[in-house]
Amino acid sequence: MQTITFPEIGIEINLNRIAFSIGSIGIHWYAIFIVFALIIALLFLYKKRNKMEIKFETLVDLMLYLIPISLICARIYYCLFRGDYYFKNPWKIFYIQDGGLAIYGGIIGGALTCYFFCKKRNINFLLLLDYIVPYLALGQAIGRWGNFINVEAYGTETKLPWRMGIIENGIYKEVHPTFLYESIADLLIFFVLIRVNSKNNFNGKTTCLYLILYSLVRFFIEELRTDSLMLYNIKISQILSLALFVVFNILLSKKEYRQRKINANLEK
Repeated sequence: MQTITFPEIGIEINLNRIAFSIGSIGIHWYAIFIVFALIIALLFLYKKRNKMEIKFETLVDLMLYLIPISLICARIYYCLFRGDYYFKNPWKIFYIQDGGLAIYGGIIGGALTCYFFCKKRNINFLLLLDYIVPYLALGQAIGRWGNFINVEAYGTETKLPWRMGIIENGIYKEVHPTFLYESIADLLIFFVLIRVNSKNNFNGKTTCLYLILYSLVRFFIEELRTDSLMLYNIKISQILSLALFVVFNILLSKKEYRQRKINANLEK
């Protein structure tokens, strides 16, 4: 049991990572949030199934591969950049209940899964990504509350009115609730992507916009976090965020330019 406070508004919450147990197996809140995010995504996709060029059943088939592979890749990515610790404690690689999933690893694994799935089923890769990335953003918004329950992914100390009080190694600290910053930002990204998707004029636009917006958000939030994955003295997520922001801005600009030229030729 851990205690979190929001001192400025007089809130104190006692948290347990385990929601309930089935026999000797503890079901963690983080797992519940992930499952809940998946269910919400599928419900949204089912609701718009008649407007999609890809069958809903095909997307369900994809999820059977996408979810486990993305989770495995998120774990591998995390462990690779905590190499010193896991080299000394290799058995703890499998202790996923203790936390340690990196979203960028999940995104990479998920993108590769979608690519090979589309290749096998003869589906347009970018079209499929455009359908699912808004719900990836929504899932991230939901999943960050798992970080709250685990008392992780928080930021540096602050005196801002919305600061969060935690106990770290027996010491009380008041920190940035960076899990909340990202959850709110991801929710806003979700709404932006849903709107863009309804007016999408070329495949890949929604996907590019997701990567641009999320990488921008993550770059600044990562600056506040204290648990960042590091390469020497550099925060890996900031490097990757910056690279994604630049690359996909260029790709989106080129695609927009080509689309405008096509539209102009059609109007002649």
